[in-house]
Amino acid sequence: MLRRRFALMLASAVVAAGTPTFPAAAQDAPLTVFAAASLTEVLQEIGRLWAAGGQHAPRFSFASSSTLARQIEAGAPANLFASADQQWADYLQQRGLLVPETQRSLLTNSLVLVVPKDRARTVQVGPGLDLDALLGPGGRLAIGDPAHVPAGIYAEAALKSLGLWERAQPRLARAESVRSALLLVGRGEAPAGVVYATDAAADPSVAVAGAFPAGSHPPVTYPFAVVRAHDTPAARAFLDFLSGSQAREAFTRAGFGLNGTAP
Repeated sequence: MLRRRFALMLASAVVAAGTPTFPAAAQDAPLTVFAAASLTEVLQEIGRLWAAGGQHAPRFSFASSSTLARQIEAGAPANLFASADQQWADYLQQRGLLVPETQRSLLTNSLVLVVPKDRARTVQVGPGLDLDALLGPGGRLAIGDPAHVPAGIYAEAALKSLGLWERAQPRLARAESVRSALLLVGRGEAPAGVVYATDAAADPSVAVAGAFPAGSHPPVTYPFAVVRAHDTPAARAFLDFLSGSQAREAFTRAGFGLNGTAP
């Protein structure tokens, strides 16, 4: 009888050891999502949809993808990372900080040239664009800092592709995020800026002057992944929710492209 009890206890221990578990505290902790600034409104909307289904409302931290990636590298307690380009997802993946099998590219976007709403105009964005006339004397072109901000990196690639970089570079207003660049234009502090199409659509203080040709820059993609140090059932469930029909409808309403389709 004693031998039988011991065998049953040993078998139970083996089964338990082979089943991944998460501490109860980790399962109950609020879900924290670090996401690119351009996802601000749409993820807040999706977060409300998630909470309406009986889940704990997620907490969001929005900033440049580069800033968030470095915070995660430094140990910030993020459960999910949503980047505005593949570069910063790769940066964390190469350091073993993301769960590889969870990474998925959900969205696309495009680049547009914006101007203050009260100075709305239409221009042809191409090699013949007269930046001096667009910016006026002393004016600057607002973009995310190309040294690290994804929107700025895409903008630099587009301007180089169109032969406009040499003229634009000395007149850049380098912002800490794409939303900061948008704000400079909306306030009239910069006569023009390069932002994502979804940012322009979300801000009534700016007008789209023209769109950058899709082939002028690498495709704008948004990889999402679970952060290894804070991998919980809730994190994986929310990532699945972001791929579901309710979230996809919200992304579409906000102007994002889905699964590799351009907005």
